[in-house]
Amino acid sequence: MSKEVNRIGIDARFYGPIGKGLGRYTQEIVDNIIKLDLANEYVIFLRKENFNSFSCNNARVKKVLADIKWYGLAEQIILPFYIWRERLDLIHFPHFNVPVLCPVKFIVTIHDLILIKYPTQRATTLAPLIYKIKNFFYKIVIALAVKRARLVLTVSEYTKKDIIRQFKVDERKIIVTYEGVADLRETPHPNPLLIKEREHEEYGLIKQPYLLYVGNAYPHKNLESLIRVYSEICREMKNLSLVLVGKEDYFYSRLKEQACLTGRQAKNLGGAVIFPGYVPDDDLKILYSRARAYVFPSLYEGFGLPPLEAMAFGLPVVSSNKTCLSEILGEAALYFNPDDEADMKVKIKRVIKDENLRADLIKRGYEQVKKYSWSECAEKTLAVYENILKIT
Repeated sequence: MSKEVNRIGIDARFYGPIGKGLGRYTQEIVDNIIKLDLANEYVIFLRKENFNSFSCNNARVKKVLADIKWYGLAEQIILPFYIWRERLDLIHFPHFNVPVLCPVKFIVTIHDLILIKYPTQRATTLAPLIYKIKNFFYKIVIALAVKRARLVLTVSEYTKKDIIRQFKVDERKIIVTYEGVADLRETPHPNPLLIKEREHEEYGLIKQPYLLYVGNAYPHKNLESLIRVYSEICREMKNLSLVLVGKEDYFYSRLKEQACLTGRQAKNLGGAVIFPGYVPDDDLKILYSRARAYVFPSLYEGFGLPPLEAMAFGLPVVSSNKTCLSEILGEAALYFNPDDEADMKVKIKRVIKDENLRADLIKRGYEQVKKYSWSECAEKTLAVYENILKIT
């Protein structure tokens, strides 16, 4: 039997904005589980960049500074020591990067198999040989994580089937816990004067209407195609802008160069492509609420959270029909083939111009987001912890 009080670790080094999409998942899991579980003790491992972002006055929750970079050798050699030192009964890794020598029982969340299913040299700044070597070791780490985990969590039925096919594991070992939708509308509204100032000075937004994308600029996100399609559309709709929201990094810098950008506005296009960089939630809700449509042209996703957040703000969503997206978005989005730019163009124009279609998509979107809850995701995750801890 399990002890009355167990000591559970969560690798929260992705916690918050520094982890991008993984950061949202990690933050919601940590914040919700420590509220739900009134019996067990928790050890939350954080990096220097997010150590102060997580605060908790609960005596059963301990913060540990584990300032170890993701995916590096130190993660494999030093992190196991931190885990061993805390005398844990179980640890949850919210991503595949599990130390091969993890000294305690663990579960792992596998969000997708992009590194295996969508390998590309364009997704890295490394030299070709170094990339191939590192990708080879990534695949070993993922395979060992799946094999050695007591249970594997994933965020869609699509990814569950992908994991089963790829690693030949028993389907009973894979548990689907859908992600939730953060209700950014509940955050306090900033001062209207500050909103206006930020829009014009920091974000450089021009007048509406605009299309919106929120997320990273990795190659599988297919943003180059979106920019090309936008450039065609805005020849007919010259007042239309495209806003691409994401933390400034190598991939966004490269995207700007490929789009012939100077500063934050595109040249040689019929309108303006705007790159506001990272946008905090208080301001992100403004961008969502004022956009004409949300466009998601991705070639591969494990879940697809940003279009759901857009639906929560009453935005009609135009989405790729690849991988899990039809499973997650259901009948609440207008789909296109992301490999067919002509199809993408037709569907985006329809959502911009057809008011009846827009109203229908908005209504369906509000209903679709009700299916996804971070508290429910945390409850199912906690149930997995408890089931494993019952086993001696």
